[in-house]
Amino acid sequence: MQGWSKSRIELPETVIMDILSKLPVKSLIRFRCVSKLWCSSFQTPYFISKHHHNNLKNSNLNLLLKRCHGNTRNDIHYFSSLSTENGIYFSVKENIHLPFFENCRFAPIVSGPCNGLLCLHDHDKVALWNPSTREFKVLRKSSVQRPPNVYCTTYGSLGFGFDSTTDDYKVLRFVTNNFEKDEEGGDRVYWKHQVELYSFKSDSWKEISAPNVQPYGSPLFNNYINGFYYWPATRNSDYFILSFNMANEKFSTLPLPEFGGALADYYLKLLDFNGSLGAIVYPRKETERSFDLWVMNGSWTRKFSIESVSGVKRPLGFWKNGELSLEGSNNELVLFDPATLELKNVGIHAYSGTMHIIPYVESLIPINGRSEHEECIIRHSAGDTSNRY
Repeated sequence: MQGWSKSRIELPETVIMDILSKLPVKSLIRFRCVSKLWCSSFQTPYFISKHHHNNLKNSNLNLLLKRCHGNTRNDIHYFSSLSTENGIYFSVKENIHLPFFENCRFAPIVSGPCNGLLCLHDHDKVALWNPSTREFKVLRKSSVQRPPNVYCTTYGSLGFGFDSTTDDYKVLRFVTNNFEKDEEGGDRVYWKHQVELYSFKSDSWKEISAPNVQPYGSPLFNNYINGFYYWPATRNSDYFILSFNMANEKFSTLPLPEFGGALADYYLKLLDFNGSLGAIVYPRKETERSFDLWVMNGSWTRKFSIESVSGVKRPLGFWKNGELSLEGSNNELVLFDPATLELKNVGIHAYSGTMHIIPYVESLIPINGRSEHEECIIRHSAGDTSNRY
């Protein structure tokens, strides 16, 4: 064609990086081979932060489901990556097995996410996992000294979060040291609590002062919120919420919401609700479940109630548009729409009480670990016709 001149438009590098920061992690990993500049740019704190911020801004959530098949909860637990595309929510894309946590008692408990990272733990095993970059880091064994004459040591509640003042990720763990009984019948303490803190920056553990209340239970939702980690806790038959400040490394307590019942009759599960501390309260024994959501904004306020939902056992989390994911009476994953009161079975099953949904935002944050391949982590495609592994 006459008058046509071939030319190439050169975009400024800042514009290119801005465009690339909106892409999924999988694409960015593939594009690292385009040039050394791109590869190095994707690893800068600025690009990593901008990429994560874009995902948060656009609510680009990913879903993992921890579950177990078999006849007991002690069978092998694994993760399923769930679709979040419109119209096909909660269909299984692939199943993920983590050999490091096989043959563990709870295999494993999940804390987080925190900036796209998960902390997995069972007994004395602790690992960090970035499911987006597929990097896995086993934390070193604690070097904290135990008291003399300890009969056995058990590992209890754990918290995982981010200290923005030092740009450091921290893991907090409660430890109980048990002693043999005094054969002479004298007065003595048969156990002693310790609290140990892991710093990602120093790659080391240290002991910190233990609070005078004891956390209990495993998290059903993410209990890390804006620099604090929260647990339900007890002391002398009284119940509280225990919090830990990741920056100053101090504990404090909060009251429970006054929901008009007793914890002997109700479950109370803490969660992150739109950046605030929340609590879901629901009865232990009723055939038809009701769910109250309380939110802490200086004081506890009941946000809303969902009345008389039949055929469900327990909540698993909130999804877009206020939908509530639940474990059904037949051990299946169901979605409840409070607006229409519709209950939808999405066709995913697990052994009773083993389902745990983890929504997370993709992140490029490195954890100085090894690749999933090096850790023998196995990902299986779920196929086109079945949601079962």
